Amino acid sequence: MHKSFENTEYFTNRELSWLEFNHRVLMEAVNPNNPVFEQMKFLSITCSNLDEFFMIRVASVRDQLRAGYEKKDDSGLTPKEQLKKISSRAHKMMKNICEVYKDHILPELNKNGIRILKPADLSQKQQEFLKKYFMDEVYPVLTPMAADMSRPFPLLLNKSLNIAVLIKDNDEKLFATVKVPTVLKRMIELPSKPDKRDFILLEDVIIDNIQSIFNGLEITAVAPYRITRNADLSIDEEEAADLLQEIKKSLRMRKWGSVIRLEIMENPHPYLLKVLKKSLEVTEDEIYYADSPINFDFLMKQLYDIDGFDNLRYEPYTPNYPKWIKDSDNIFDLIKRRDFLLHHPYDSFYPVLRLLEEAAKDPNVLAIKQTLYRVSGNSPVVKALSKAAEAGKQVTVLLEVKARFDEENNINWGSKLEKAGCHVIYGLHGLKTHSKITLVVRREEDGVKRYLHLGTGNYNDVTAKIYTDFSLFTAEEKICNDATAFFNTLTGYSVPPKMEKLISAPVMLRSEFERLIKREIENAKKGKKAEIFAKMNSLVDQGMIKLLYEASSVGVKIRLIVRGICCLKTGIKGVSDNIEVHSIVGRFLEHSRVYEFENDGNREVYLSSADMMPRNLNRRVELLFPVENKEIADNIMNIMELYWSDNCQTSILNGYKYTKRETGEIAVNAQQELIVR
Repeated sequence: MHKSFENTEYFTNRELSWLEFNHRVLMEAVNPNNPVFEQMKFLSITCSNLDEFFMIRVASVRDQLRAGYEKKDDSGLTPKEQLKKISSRAHKMMKNICEVYKDHILPELNKNGIRILKPADLSQKQQEFLKKYFMDEVYPVLTPMAADMSRPFPLLLNKSLNIAVLIKDNDEKLFATVKVPTVLKRMIELPSKPDKRDFILLEDVIIDNIQSIFNGLEITAVAPYRITRNADLSIDEEEAADLLQEIKKSLRMRKWGSVIRLEIMENPHPYLLKVLKKSLEVTEDEIYYADSPINFDFLMKQLYDIDGFDNLRYEPYTPNYPKWIKDSDNIFDLIKRRDFLLHHPYDSFYPVLRLLEEAAKDPNVLAIKQTLYRVSGNSPVVKALSKAAEAGKQVTVLLEVKARFDEENNINWGSKLEKAGCHVIYGLHGLKTHSKITLVVRREEDGVKRYLHLGTGNYNDVTAKIYTDFSLFTAEEKICNDATAFFNTLTGYSVPPKMEKLISAPVMLRSEFERLIKREIENAKKGKKAEIFAKMNSLVDQGMIKLLYEASSVGVKIRLIVRGICCLKTGIKGVSDNIEVHSIVGRFLEHSRVYEFENDGNREVYLSSADMMPRNLNRRVELLFPVENKEIADNIMNIMELYWSDNCQTSILNGYKYTKRETGEIAVNAQQELIVR
């Protein structure tokens, strides 16, 4: 490099960038273009995202600090400095979340005849209903737990909602806690007028009747609170004799990791706070005060689905069933003739399922090989693979058992696949298998033929309705040869071969990205056409960012659509002034990865399962694959240009901060336009 791009000022801290992404999600909760039920869904997602952020990312940084790790990150921050900045930003976000609920969501719901009431707001009829409901349904389930000299502080489940209670006994202060039971609905519907729907939260009902739980005692204060625990599984694969058993053990531990966040009602009684701080071993920085309900999962889990309010949700849409496939067609004959592309969720996921279902029934199919990372709870993919194995076909499934928060689900699916006769490999030592690939081997008149599906997203029929991803079907011989070699490497001991079309991580992908970017750099230096246009979930890897900076510094025009974390900064003179970054947060989760390189007019388009992150390039099995059919490549780039023109759901990165793009005279909502196409 002719210029150094090592300056820590050129990089944004990963965790702080993620918090800014979650802020963009939160802003959709006040976006007037979203119906109110969708707004409250975004609020709920913001809270759910924040839970996972604390359980995994904050927990990891805190573990580094406790282990005495002082190495600075790419942005020049030590773990201690990161935690301080994370805490400051997350506390501000907590305040924003409460404000959005109180000042926006509640008034909007009220306007539409939906009220979430407090005990003081109830009519006489509602009070009588709740009194009976509490005694019949709630009271029998509650278990007050005292904490004193003879009874230690109870072990509280991760993400559980509880009520701290201060009891006065003569001059002595006593502490007790009551868990808000998850076996009951958190939102209780109340009798209401014909044009209204009234609800109350379960914790408010318990607090209103708290005296009946501690009969004969004087209660002086109560405070709802919730804890978040460290859920970052640390598995020593070198020492694990049985990886499955080790993961099962770690899953149990996830429920009881150290507390990393305490959410509590604002202005709690000092004694209650003192007991909780000491018992849970949390510092003041780890306490988050709320002047609204704690955690808004009830909005999405219960309120979103109530009947009679279709006008408060997005208009329903039906995914397009591709014209190239009819019920009477043989899917193998279709793929043999030409490559096909699907763009989910706008295109139905069914052709992917159909490939597997036809393969399971077709007597000419000899084998199916597939990688699985996240599948749905009632997966038709797993059912098709099981049927294929039961029909005597050779079925091999590489099931990633280390897929975070899906470990237990995948272990259960693996057991069912094995019982059906599939050969199941539970991931690879030291690596996560994140690639999305299915290979079907079929005997035909002119010999054995292979059919391939490659995707940017998981084989999950549920998320395929809300995540944007590309699916490519092909029977092209060279790429199918590569797929065979790829699976042989995964399932056996063979050294990864040099493949002609497929590029895999962790062996080849980094060097291939480097080659492609450096080619644009050389073209720019020679005055040739040089441009990079890419779409990904996250951009974190320092090596990739420095190469993009070098490309920008010599005149390569770079356009990036990065939904989430972006550690690159734009607008640095002589460094990134040729780079523009957009982030789209909308109805669907932007999940597809597309990489386009101008190559002096000989454009190359690639799809991938990988983001430009260290974990994807170094510690995961990923695939990058070329789109060589010109019609399909043009279609993908037309979609990319539509995304780039979006001015309804797009934020633009300025330095390290995002600003919402102005709509202008003509509104362009890329996701909506793709629905109606």
